[in-house]
Amino acid sequence: MASKGPSTLSLPFSTRAELPNTPSLTTYLLSLISIKRSNLCVSADVHTTYDLLNVAEEVGDYICILKTHADIVDDFSEKTIKGLQEISQRKHFLLFEDRKLGDIGNTVQSQYTRGPLAIARWAHLTNAHLLPGPAIIPALHSAAAQILISLNQSVDTTITVGTPIGTPCVSNDSNPMDSAITTTTSTSDSLKPTESFKSRSSSETSEPQTLFSHHRRKGRAESLTMATTTISQTFEPTSPRQQASLIRAISQGENEEPHDKAQLLEELGPPPHARGLLLLAEMSSAGNLMTKEYTQACVKAARENKQFVLGFVSQRSLNEEADDTFLSFAPGVGLPVEGETDGVKSDGKGQQWRSPKEVIGRDGIDVVIVGRGILGQVDRAKEAERYRKAAWEAYEGRIGTR
Repeated sequence: MASKGPSTLSLPFSTRAELPNTPSLTTYLLSLISIKRSNLCVSADVHTTYDLLNVAEEVGDYICILKTHADIVDDFSEKTIKGLQEISQRKHFLLFEDRKLGDIGNTVQSQYTRGPLAIARWAHLTNAHLLPGPAIIPALHSAAAQILISLNQSVDTTITVGTPIGTPCVSNDSNPMDSAITTTTSTSDSLKPTESFKSRSSSETSEPQTLFSHHRRKGRAESLTMATTTISQTFEPTSPRQQASLIRAISQGENEEPHDKAQLLEELGPPPHARGLLLLAEMSSAGNLMTKEYTQACVKAARENKQFVLGFVSQRSLNEEADDTFLSFAPGVGLPVEGETDGVKSDGKGQQWRSPKEVIGRDGIDVVIVGRGILGQVDRAKEAERYRKAAWEAYEGRIGTR
C-alpha cells in the first residue's frame, strides 16, 4: 500500500491536471474545469430528445459535464446522439451517461457498446456498481478500447476506370490513351467493432488492398477497373499535460475570470480519444446499503485500474494515499431559493440535499451534480450560473484563494 501523502484537497485543479500518472481524460477535464471556472454537472433527467437538447443548449456554457439518463428518453436515437455531440463540442463540456452498470462482465460489455443506447460510442463517462465484483472494471475497459478503435478508423476507397496504356484498339474511334476516371470515397467512424483491421498511427496506413477487374466492350479496347481500399487508424491528440503554455495560462488565470477563455478553450481542443468509469462508492439517498467496507473495496479496485477508473460518485473525497488522483462527484446538492437563507433538505423520496459549501468545502468533493434544482426553473441558464458560481466559490475557499 502506498504511503500517506499530501491531500489533493488543497491543490488547484490545474496543478492536479499535471500530476504524474493522471489519465488523459482526467487531465482534460481538470483543464476544462479550470478554464470555464465550473465544477458543475447538470443532471438532465428529461424524457424527450427535444427537452434533452434544450437543456444542453441552455446550461452548456455554465457546466463542465452534462449527465444523462438515456434509458428514460422516449425517442432516444442517432439524432439524439448527434445533437448531444454537436452541442457538447460547441459549448465545451463532457457527456456522462448515468447508466449504473452492475452485472457480469459479458452482459455489461454488451450494455456498454451495443443496443439502441451504445453508450461507449458517445459518452465520455459512465458509472458502475462494484457489486458484481472487480472483474466488471477490466470487462468495461476492454469493451471501451474496442469501440474506440472502431470509432477512430478511417476507410478510403479509390476506384480507377480506364484503358491500360499500350492496349491495342479494336476500332478506329477508340483512343489507346483512354482517360482514367477516378472516384475516391472516404468514411470515418463507420466500422463495426467486429471488423478486422491493422492498427497504426495517424500518420500510417495499412497496406492498400487492390482489386482489379478487366472489361472488354464490343468495338473498344480492354478497360481496367481498379479499387484500392486503405484503412487507417488515428490515435488520441496531444495530451493537455504536454501543452506547457496552456497549463501555465490556466494556472495564472485560475483565480480570476480569464479574459481569453475562448482562446484557451480553442487551444485545449476536443477531448482525448478515451473513456472513463466512475464507481458508485457512496450514495446520497437515505438508508442506502453501501457500507464502509463496500466503499473501501471500490477504492481498492480503482487503484488497481487507474487508467480507466477516473473517480467515484461519493459523498466525500476518497483520495487518501499519496498517489491518488481520483475525482469525486456528488449528487444531492441544493441551494436555497434566491433571496431565502434556508433550502429544502429532502424531497420526501429518500433524496437528501447539502449545500455546495458543505459538499465541496467541507467534504472535498470536486464536481457537484445538480438536477431538479436547475431543471425546475423557468430560466435554467440563470440558475445554472448561480450554482456554478456557488460551487466555484466553495472550491476557492477550499484551496485558500478566497
